[in-house]
Amino acid sequence: MAVAERLAVVLVRHGLTAWNRERRYLGHRDIELLDIDNGLDALRAALARLTFDAVYCSDLQRCRQTLTGLGLPNDRGVETRFDARLRELDFGAYEGLRYDDLKHDAGYRAWIDSQGELAPPGGESAAAFHARVAAGMDDLLARAETQGHGRVLVVTHGGVIRALRQRHEGLGFWEGSIEPGQSHTLTFIYRGGWQCSASSVAPTPASVPR
Repeated sequence: MAVAERLAVVLVRHGLTAWNRERRYLGHRDIELLDIDNGLDALRAALARLTFDAVYCSDLQRCRQTLTGLGLPNDRGVETRFDARLRELDFGAYEGLRYDDLKHDAGYRAWIDSQGELAPPGGESAAAFHARVAAGMDDLLARAETQGHGRVLVVTHGGVIRALRQRHEGLGFWEGSIEPGQSHTLTFIYRGGWQCSASSVAPTPASVPR
């Protein structure tokens, strides 16, 4: 199969959870979406007109539930790959806590000041996190090359989207965040390898042909 000239990677952050609403650190803790007001209506409408050649999803249930909630048709038999490499950062001992719970803790302050380079107690360092996210993305791009994909969907977490935007857009550590139930599209062109050429808050740029 010929390599597509362009590839749109539509990155979706899962819908709203109780911990998102309460501004608690939520990483590997496997909690559900809120039953109401999960913030998917606008995204569902935006993605309804699109087709995808492949679907990738974090294996945590809030992402699985988001994918189900999007109600995308699968009449083309597109395989969904559930990948633990697309999980959020493991916040270790900080899971479930808020800034106000931790702001006077010296270890927490050191972690914030290091921009995540230090690992939280029992958690994951920025280097380890970025390495696993990059490995998952590299596999996605390799499959897109060999299978001729033109558009893929990735349902994942806010930190993963930030990491991918930092990698492919050159953003700083504090940049690249999106809200639960929102999406961001990275567009790649193939020039002997995939090169990120555009970034858009819309589900997909109009210039990507289908």
